[in-house]
Amino acid sequence: MMMPIMSFVGNLGYVFVCLLGGYLTVRKVIDIGDIQAFIQYMRSFTQPITQIANISNTLQSTAAAAERVFEFLDEKEEVPETDSPIHLEQVRGDVEFRHVHFGYRPDKMIINDFSSVIHSGQTIAIVGPTGAGKTTVVKLLMRFYELNSGSILIDGHDSLEFTRNELRSMFGMVLQETWLYSASIMENIRYGNFDKTDEEVIEAAKTAHCDEFIRSMPGGYQMMINEEASNLSQGQKQLLTIARTILADPRILILDEATSSIDTRTEVLIQKAMNNLMQNRTSFVIAHRLSTIRDADLILVMKDGDIIEQGNHKELLEKKGFYADLYQSQFADHERSET
Repeated sequence: MMMPIMSFVGNLGYVFVCLLGGYLTVRKVIDIGDIQAFIQYMRSFTQPITQIANISNTLQSTAAAAERVFEFLDEKEEVPETDSPIHLEQVRGDVEFRHVHFGYRPDKMIINDFSSVIHSGQTIAIVGPTGAGKTTVVKLLMRFYELNSGSILIDGHDSLEFTRNELRSMFGMVLQETWLYSASIMENIRYGNFDKTDEEVIEAAKTAHCDEFIRSMPGGYQMMINEEASNLSQGQKQLLTIARTILADPRILILDEATSSIDTRTEVLIQKAMNNLMQNRTSFVIAHRLSTIRDADLILVMKDGDIIEQGNHKELLEKKGFYADLYQSQFADHERSET
């Protein structure tokens, strides 16, 4: 505010000199030349003050920038890697949450004393309204955030015993927002595992139900995807990311329902591809439509950032709690839309 205020005050000074000088000239007290002299005096007087205001603006911007820098420097360091990390030759996919407590701020806990045992090959659905904290559980699994207390075990080993790179390599993710980079379709799928051959990439594409549309493209598997990936539809991009995850062959999957913005035919293909992907793997499914997770082995119901119910579909409906109300409301909305 300093610079515009000083400019405004300086301009008021010019107006005052002109008005008073004009009045005194009419009264024959001073000459017009005196007015010109006073305007020059005003300019000489306000110029250094304007420069000071300009420097003040720069100093304030510098202080604001320095505050951000020091705030960043004052942040706690990431928890260092363990000195003796373990390496699993064969990952089964057993996951255990043991008395997990977590909050983005110490004074506001989100997850309170959550415990659950998930066996290899089971499907775990995480449901709840928007903003309930469904992705928070996923972030804790992959150590994007550290727990306040408690532990998460993978195949009986605390996640802190692995390096972050080793831990995250056990997971495969298919999210709502797809990302591809400017390269051929073959290379985009191979991003899941650079050691795989062309034949294995094609096999993964067939499993993901995207081989047919790839071969119909100009250049087939060697077609270049542009920088924005705008030469592919949303459904095609989603199928490619599923093929990439199949090629990576992770033991634990994280699936964020990705069929909300695509046509019905592509939705069927993506659902088939995801079913192929989930076979014999531990799967965490962030679900928006409850009809898609009725067969899940365990459903975690979240509300206001906390896990308020857990069980399978039948058990939760019998409880007649929040999940039952959520399911019935979606079912009623679906019936009204069909009518």
